Amino acid sequence: MRLVSFRHADAVRIGAVVEGGVIDLSARTSSTWASLRDVLAAKALPALAHAAKGAKADVALGDVELAPLIPNPDKILCVGLNYASHAGEVGRQLPTVPSVFARLQSTLVGAGGNIVRPRASIEFDFEGELAVVIGERCRHVSRASALSVVAGYTCFLDGSVRDFQKHSVTAGKNFPATGPLGPWLVTPDVIPDPQALELTTRLNGTVVQHDTTDHMIFDVATIIEYLSTVTWLEPGDIIATGTPDGVGLGRKPPLWMKGGDKVEVEISGIGTLGVNVVDE
Repeated sequence: MRLVSFRHADAVRIGAVVEGGVIDLSARTSSTWASLRDVLAAKALPALAHAAKGAKADVALGDVELAPLIPNPDKILCVGLNYASHAGEVGRQLPTVPSVFARLQSTLVGAGGNIVRPRASIEFDFEGELAVVIGERCRHVSRASALSVVAGYTCFLDGSVRDFQKHSVTAGKNFPATGPLGPWLVTPDVIPDPQALELTTRLNGTVVQHDTTDHMIFDVATIIEYLSTVTWLEPGDIIATGTPDGVGLGRKPPLWMKGGDKVEVEISGIGTLGVNVVDE
């Protein structure tokens, strides 16, 4: 399935993307669950699949406003320096364990929305990433069983305010509306191997990043094992798995995002997350 969160009548609803548009699963399940996070917590993905089976689209995809896929995650955990090529371009040593930082809910943006370049900086960088959504509450998950706790995969754009990041990773990664997520959640039956995907980032139609997820230093299973050692992972938690080389910081001269730009993160098997850059 390809599941979306979308806005309709001042409420965020749950849908499934099919040929021709979006099935309104909130309507077809009597709005039993308020969000995809609630669906995952209730282990209700099979119920959504049943409601969507054989159904036709209720609304065209172009007629809905997509919300951040998980509008209200308990945690957004991000892994930095997870591609050797990226570590090299920014002059950092390869990590021996996952390098983790957190983001706030207020940083999330839905596909088709606006990512905001803060007025405090012009050093606004792009980092296209594969994101993992956790499907169940878990702790101390082994690498061998780690993929069994995954609800699905999506695209993430880690908008980084580089001059603030120099003195504080937390500050540089947590300006409002700098973390687009989406466009939809693709379930593991569609993507059995998250290390066999192709990732492309485009800025104003020009490819700026291109790599495959098998080049991650720490694969998805290893990341889940590590994070679940540190803390409880909850249904709807988002894990961003790092970016390959090509970021603006690593270029000579640097290439920063600015108001009026359009950015896309495309991942094979998932789709394309597209957003507009606006100045605060």
